[in-house]
Amino acid sequence: MLKQYLQFKLSQKLSPQQIQLMKLIQLPTQAFEQRLKQEMEENPALEGGKEENDEFDDTYDEFDNSEDNYEENDTIGEDINVDEYLSDDDIPDYRTQANNYSADDDDKDIPFAAGTSFTQYLTSQLNTFRLSDDEHDIAEFLVGSVDESGYIRRSLADIADDLAFTQNVYTDEKSIEKVLHIVHQLDPAGVGARNLQECLSIQLHRREKNPDVELAIDIIDKAFEQFTKKHYKKLLQKFDITEMQLKDAIDEIEHLNPKPGGSYAGNNRMVEHIVPDFAIKIVDGELELTLNGRNAPELHVSREYTNMMKGYKEAKDKSKSQKDAVMFIKQKLDAAKWFIEAIRQRQQTLFVTMNSIMHYQKEYFLSGDETKLKPMILKDIADEIDMDVSTVSRVANSKYVDTPYGTKLIKEFFSESMTNDQGEEVSTREIKKILELTIADENKRKPLTDDKLAVILLEKGYPIARRTIAKYREQLDIPVARLRKKI
Repeated sequence: MLKQYLQFKLSQKLSPQQIQLMKLIQLPTQAFEQRLKQEMEENPALEGGKEENDEFDDTYDEFDNSEDNYEENDTIGEDINVDEYLSDDDIPDYRTQANNYSADDDDKDIPFAAGTSFTQYLTSQLNTFRLSDDEHDIAEFLVGSVDESGYIRRSLADIADDLAFTQNVYTDEKSIEKVLHIVHQLDPAGVGARNLQECLSIQLHRREKNPDVELAIDIIDKAFEQFTKKHYKKLLQKFDITEMQLKDAIDEIEHLNPKPGGSYAGNNRMVEHIVPDFAIKIVDGELELTLNGRNAPELHVSREYTNMMKGYKEAKDKSKSQKDAVMFIKQKLDAAKWFIEAIRQRQQTLFVTMNSIMHYQKEYFLSGDETKLKPMILKDIADEIDMDVSTVSRVANSKYVDTPYGTKLIKEFFSESMTNDQGEEVSTREIKKILELTIADENKRKPLTDDKLAVILLEKGYPIARRTIAKYREQLDIPVARLRKKI
């Protein structure tokens, strides 16, 4: 049975323009420049740079939607008003924008040298050895299996199978092991090792022999597990040596390179360059915030497209093809006008949000002391600037600020809070800094356990559980007490 009824429903939907604006806000400076370049390629009605001032300056204003400037309404089809794009207003808003980005600061394309790859560098060294055809094929395959750290992280059985299937070279593990020892003679020392122990051992065997190096070789080859666990008493007993001898041997080991591949100067790795989105300076004891000028490009609507609209308006006979063309032009002009406005909103949102963060953490930015970072969550800033939490998150998540104390990721200024023994709210960042300093000042012969650290922080006025200490220590990338022990 069919029934008809009314239903009231309240729903909120984001327009495509709002979604695009949120995506623009989220982009850091370099990604924003790429997005800007893409938009200008896709929309011929959008142009960059300063617009020339000539006799046509008063023919349009892409920001003016007011009907007060319309002299006549020439519509095409449905709600297309040519005069909207031919306003006689004096100066468009975009021409009055301040821009602190000079032509001297243009982001030039950085040329990258072709160079020799790490694999090519190792392969070229094989020519100094006398190898049979099969041995040379095996050696090249082993070199090709070396990762960027300098290790071969595959079993010899797997390598033998791959050689048979991909290179049509049938061999056994013993033959591969023999060639692997040749690979171990390549530079940098330690390359081609299958694990850390083998890597360190290779490097030590290639050093000039002396009592300290020979003891270090024995420790790595015969007591690697005790060494990694820092069971120094067992090492002293096992090798019947003094504490000073053990210390000198460990000093030799600590000067080795655990990642020999990283030492190759010719490695052509793309380095990610961080471009700060904001800059904070201290001027006469006060904080001064500036937005990177590359976030405020000079844009304007194409004069050519505007002249097309003007030509259509002045034409007496309007054909269907002309109407279709002006529909296309209108679409592109609308998109260009919206994009310019979206960039303006992006600039304003970025500046207002960072300005609020700067003043909230004023004590830190004036001193650089991390213990003065106040507890701050996204909602604190969102409430202050009357914006949504998600907007603040988009600004903070991938943006950097250049401060007198280095370039910082903005989200690092946000932290939760806890109450100290005096009932005051303190930032967890402050607690982590105190924990880090406490561990740095400990006696390395007898490092502090998490339980002892909890007692020390409690004495300093921070009641924290042992498991919280362990969590903060892991976040600071600090090992447990046993692994911090030194002779």
